[in-house]
Amino acid sequence: MRGAILLLAFCALFLGDAAAASPRSVYLEDLTWTEVRDGLKAGTTTIIIPVGGTEQNGPHMALGKHNARAKALAGQIATALGDTIVAPVLAYVPEGNISPPTEHMRFPGTISIPDSAFKALLVGAARSFKQAGFVHIVLIGDSGNYQGLLKDVAGQLNRDWAGSPTRAHFVEDYYRVTQTAYVQALRARGLSDAQIGTHAGVADTSLLMAIDPGMVRTERQEGSKDSGTTGVLGDPRASTAALGQVGVDLIVAQTVAAIRKARSSSH
Repeated sequence: MRGAILLLAFCALFLGDAAAASPRSVYLEDLTWTEVRDGLKAGTTTIIIPVGGTEQNGPHMALGKHNARAKALAGQIATALGDTIVAPVLAYVPEGNISPPTEHMRFPGTISIPDSAFKALLVGAARSFKQAGFVHIVLIGDSGNYQGLLKDVAGQLNRDWAGSPTRAHFVEDYYRVTQTAYVQALRARGLSDAQIGTHAGVADTSLLMAIDPGMVRTERQEGSKDSGTTGVLGDPRASTAALGQVGVDLIVAQTVAAIRKARSSSH
């Protein structure tokens, strides 16, 4: 009996130490500063800065589509990596001129900031994480309009950090998958390019349905030949969560592989 009690006490102590070393959540904003500190000491030294955006997504999808997807997908990626934290999503991004309005700014609810402000936010966040002790700072973006800016920021940071062990990684694969492997997978399932679309079509809508179906107004899905009035380029009516899960799995798998490669090549 005494031996069993000692074994239980040892297990409790061991599990307690393991719990202290492992963050309670992969999301930075869920943690206390001491939990972040302990995670860093235990080897959780990679942080993902997910970039979303607040923009029109047709009459059938909520304005926060990119933010919801970036957070959820980054969380899955961090969980798969096992030693990674996710920073708060950057929801304010360049979306076109405000006055006169261009691009998505032609639709109410879209928020746009200048390129310079966007880059400054990313640089400030990345430097904050370097100061905290993170070694790998990963930039991923859920929208196509600022991919080049993410690359520029990573390059600037790495030039500034030359000689330091800390590296910034722009992981283009996260977004590129949605334009390549995911589209190919949808075509293989019999969907046409006109249905898949490039904005708010089947690909875009299905991906959000797999993440947060409550953000999709299925009763308002309709094909569009004039994106100037609806904001839709494609036909979302064949969208399903199952089709979106195909995209989720591809994005997570390929981004995890890309981050692992980037980290190993930076040593």
